[in-house]
Amino acid sequence: MIFSRSASILLRSKVRSDVAAVALCLVSAGPLVRSQALGGGAGWQNATLGEYSQHLKQLEGVVTDCQSQLKLKGAPPADDNACDPARVGPDDRVSGIVRGETQPREVRYDWLRAVLSRAGKKNVAAPSGAISLGGQKAPPQRAADALLADALARLKSAEQQAASPTEADSSYAAERRALNSILAQKAYKGVSEVSAASRFREWFYSELDKFLATLAHFGARSPWIVWTLRVLLLLGIGAGMVWVFVRIERGSRVKLVPDSIAPASGEPSAREWQLWLKDAQAMATNARWRDAIHFLYWAAIARLESNAGSRRPWPADRARTPREYLGLMPGADLRKPALAALTRNFERTWYGGRAADSGDFNAAMELAGTLGVKTE
Repeated sequence: MIFSRSASILLRSKVRSDVAAVALCLVSAGPLVRSQALGGGAGWQNATLGEYSQHLKQLEGVVTDCQSQLKLKGAPPADDNACDPARVGPDDRVSGIVRGETQPREVRYDWLRAVLSRAGKKNVAAPSGAISLGGQKAPPQRAADALLADALARLKSAEQQAASPTEADSSYAAERRALNSILAQKAYKGVSEVSAASRFREWFYSELDKFLATLAHFGARSPWIVWTLRVLLLLGIGAGMVWVFVRIERGSRVKLVPDSIAPASGEPSAREWQLWLKDAQAMATNARWRDAIHFLYWAAIARLESNAGSRRPWPADRARTPREYLGLMPGADLRKPALAALTRNFERTWYGGRAADSGDFNAAMELAGTLGVKTE
């Protein structure tokens, strides 16, 4: 049997039957282990490789004596039990199993004690329905015989390996060659190292999953938060849709008349803004301030409509009201405050019936000048 570097499998719970316990012991790792697997040992003894081989031969004789006793009918004498687990003796700490290693290997025989304990029970027979090592049901007598036969084979294999110690290989070249041969198989063709981006995505998705799981757990404890978030989400969607519809409606109003079409005769831009300004100045000369402000306002509208490119805030349309003109002016346009003040001045005097004077006209002239209505 190959001397294993790894620890033997720990039996974590009490087995339900002796047969199952022995079967687990026989299919576990080899006897050469570094840590304790089962309790109930008879202590430890330091042994050389030769002493270890001699001990294995003694244990083979113990197993053979127990097999001979099982062939006899009836229970063995209480003072002469060849299957007594105490005949195994202490466990070994063996030096020289692997050349080049100074630390001894620990070899335990709890598995053999369990086999002998099972075989040495009164009437020997195993419980009904016992399971053998092959996984099939076996007769009670056959169950004990099979366990002892497997134990004897295991001891002989260990003795053979003790006769030819292995070499220590600190470079693990053999293990590396075995792994390379496995990776060279067809099933692993095309497998490449995971990139940094893939690792980041995996980490991100893992953290996102943890965050969502935390939210789900928190929402389960506080249902009102879930309903609040749902209401806020619906309100946000509704507000976004209203905003989109308003923008679409305003855009459609601005583009009702294409820029390539010439202004109609009734539109302010159909008449040059300079003519509107001359009419306003003529009215001011005659102290007709209300009419002067009226012509001055339309001079400003015609001036805005006559601008080319992005400076033109709307297409020409005489059917609009002053407030509609003001509403079409973009909010980010620096000319909008001046147009708003001029619109209020015009509405108070023309539609509101308020008396106007030279001060109102001069204020309107100043506002119109910021919109480009200036005497050349």
